[in-house]
Amino acid sequence: MGDKGVIDRRGFLAGGTGLAVAAGFGSAASAQEPAPAQAPAAPPAAKPLPAYVAWKDPETLIVHSNQTIETKRGAIGTSLVTDEDRLYIRNNVNPPPDSILADRDGWRVEIAGVREPRTLTVAELKGLGLATVATVLQCSGNGRKYFQDKLTGGQKISGTPWTVGAAGCVIWSGVPLKAVVEALGGADGKARFITGTGGEELPPGLKPKDVIVERSVPISNLDSVILAWEMNGKPISLAHGGPLRMIVPGYSGVNNIKYVKTVALTEQETDAKIQASSYRMHGVGEKGSPSQPSVWEQPVRSWITAPLEGAKAGRNQIVGVAFGGMNAVSRVEVSVDGGATWREAAFVGPDLGRFAWRAFVLPVDLPAGRHVLASRATDAKGTVQPEESEINGGGYSHNGWRGPALTVEVA
Repeated sequence: MGDKGVIDRRGFLAGGTGLAVAAGFGSAASAQEPAPAQAPAAPPAAKPLPAYVAWKDPETLIVHSNQTIETKRGAIGTSLVTDEDRLYIRNNVNPPPDSILADRDGWRVEIAGVREPRTLTVAELKGLGLATVATVLQCSGNGRKYFQDKLTGGQKISGTPWTVGAAGCVIWSGVPLKAVVEALGGADGKARFITGTGGEELPPGLKPKDVIVERSVPISNLDSVILAWEMNGKPISLAHGGPLRMIVPGYSGVNNIKYVKTVALTEQETDAKIQASSYRMHGVGEKGSPSQPSVWEQPVRSWITAPLEGAKAGRNQIVGVAFGGMNAVSRVEVSVDGGATWREAAFVGPDLGRFAWRAFVLPVDLPAGRHVLASRATDAKGTVQPEESEINGGGYSHNGWRGPALTVEVA
């Protein structure tokens, strides 16, 4: 999602200064007298929060657009669970009207591809089972800016320039999809995928399959998928997919279907554009196609959240978050010299399960000067976070440690 060019206040002031200097060259008096000092230009004003998320904390967020809102790195914190009021937003299509929340228990979801297909209400789902899972919810493009910054020669990767803030760790409660399938007689036929369809509003005049949010994930996830009606102990808000969201732990955000209205066990992947050609791992300048790997499982990843600025010489606590995607994160190392040397950090707080992130800390004495702080994680299967991620045309699944490294000046 690109940004339109605008003339901001800083650009206007720069243009005005240029005109004043040019005028001075035509006057002897002006040439001899020093120009009056000018105050530095103020940075552009932050974009306001859109109305549908006006309840969120604006001090903790960066508004890229009405549909893309990022958590500030320093607002991620160390308490593991991300508050809803500072959790990022990424929508592919406009949300449905908030009137769908008037009767949450009455929301209906069609279950297909089972021996006894039915449409069930949320109230009925609540009678079939209950599970709670903590997961890292992360936009597929989180870290895209680090890819964009490396491109040269006119190459481009379009999309929101996320850094590390299109992610959060949240706790979901709902019914295990496996329990629903079993209650309806089990899978019907040779199911290879779980296909979820969202209830977003589709723009008029377009082919539904071109815009509908419908994703297929491998049937191997049946044991972990839940149909959730609660997030962090509260009913899921409209902004985050309420009244019902299909959660696929360990998978990138686009696979976690908001306002889910159909869940089907299918032999083939959906032919919706968002599956067939979007969110595919392809080269820069290439088009997506079903033959390319889909953006599914999240890779092992970590980043530092503090200190960001104002560090003083002496003992500092370097903190951050790390996760393993489909696997538990088992180890985090921290470097204060840009990756030349590494020291193992300690995990902080409880372990919320293999799909959640862990907070980490490394106490270290920093002398005055410039330091490059970086972290790298290792998952339970021994996969180590790489220094760089291989660039792809969508800017997806970035997990290199070099990109989000921080340069800090210690006073």
